[in-house]
Amino acid sequence: MTDPDLLDHRRWLGYAQPVGLVVSPPALLDAQAYLNRNIGAEHRAFVAEVREIPLPDGLSAPVITDWPRLLVEQFGWQAEDVESCPPPLWFALPEYNDVLRASHAVRALKPAPGASEWLALMQVCKTGTALDEPVASAGWPASPQARFERLLRETQQPIGLLSNGLELRLVYAPRGESSGTLAFPIAAMLDTDGRILFAALHLLLSAERWFTLPEAQRLPAILAASRQYQNTVSTQLAAQVLAALYELLRGFQAADAQVNGALLDDLAKRDPDQVYGGLLTVLLRLIFILYAEDRGLISTDPVYVNHYAVSGLFVRLRADAGQYPDTMDSRYGAWAQLLTLFRLIHGGARHGDLRLTARRGRLFDLAVYPFLEGAETPILPRVSDGVVYRVLNNLLMLNGERLSYRSLTWSISAQCMRR
Repeated sequence: MTDPDLLDHRRWLGYAQPVGLVVSPPALLDAQAYLNRNIGAEHRAFVAEVREIPLPDGLSAPVITDWPRLLVEQFGWQAEDVESCPPPLWFALPEYNDVLRASHAVRALKPAPGASEWLALMQVCKTGTALDEPVASAGWPASPQARFERLLRETQQPIGLLSNGLELRLVYAPRGESSGTLAFPIAAMLDTDGRILFAALHLLLSAERWFTLPEAQRLPAILAASRQYQNTVSTQLAAQVLAALYELLRGFQAADAQVNGALLDDLAKRDPDQVYGGLLTVLLRLIFILYAEDRGLISTDPVYVNHYAVSGLFVRLRADAGQYPDTMDSRYGAWAQLLTLFRLIHGGARHGDLRLTARRGRLFDLAVYPFLEGAETPILPRVSDGVVYRVLNNLLMLNGERLSYRSLTWSISAQCMRR
């Protein structure tokens, strides 16, 4: 059974929809960072700080305009923890006649010898500023997000807080690595459903998490550990993807033997890369579909969910493997279902309330690798249900636990491509 504290972290991260990697649930739990489920009083105090500003369309939006004060009054910080950003933390761009500078800097409580005296930078933009749109009036006309990320890297201060009043972003941009961003929209944290997102914000911004807990439990250590955990997971996934590729190859070799070499023999001699490319494409198709299903981007229609979804197929195959383990490699049907799904995604489909938009493109075009559906033989390749089950198990399970493709899909794809 999955740890409820782990589920809490997965839930709020699902609300936050992080861009890149900032924090991972295992790293949070290793640091004993648990969500406070009884945060009603803190939430009410936070809501009382919210102000409404008018929007051009006549509506209004909730904002928090003074984050430094709020950190002191509601998150337990001391007034001296946040200062105006000093010039040593500015970064000049002479080619643009511009200087990158934050509005505030967070001072470390007791920095280790040789370590920076600063923990983070904070940029409080004008209320309502579009954080992801270029700033036309700046010398370097990049977005506030891009400008802030570059400042963090150039000053080697990887942790940043960025706000335009409408949201607060926790940015992690270590020099030489990809950046990650967690957004906490004010509006999303006001109602009951958004309380878990506020609980996560309170956990990450509390004074103890920044200054007083043992170093391994503080936010900088959690951010660094999350990257290390992701590297470990990526390595494990690379091995599992490679295992899935070998499993699929063995399945096609067995199917080829059943038709006396009519499926692969000539193709393998003439163009072996065609075989490798086709099998790898199957894995990438599956990863694409699993990611889309994880986000509900293909279809939630019962016809799709019950009869076509890859995730549903895996559940059925896993149940069959538990009940009839000795016959999985002498049963067939799963491969035909996958080929049907690939065709539906490529060409689209309509049936009753089911609507699948045609994706077209090369990835799902079965004409690119015709051997996958036995173009040279009178029947479909007899790839067993056992093979399909083991391929999906490698792609979907890690250490006995179901993977979430919200954060891991692209690293799997990258590992596939490197292989």
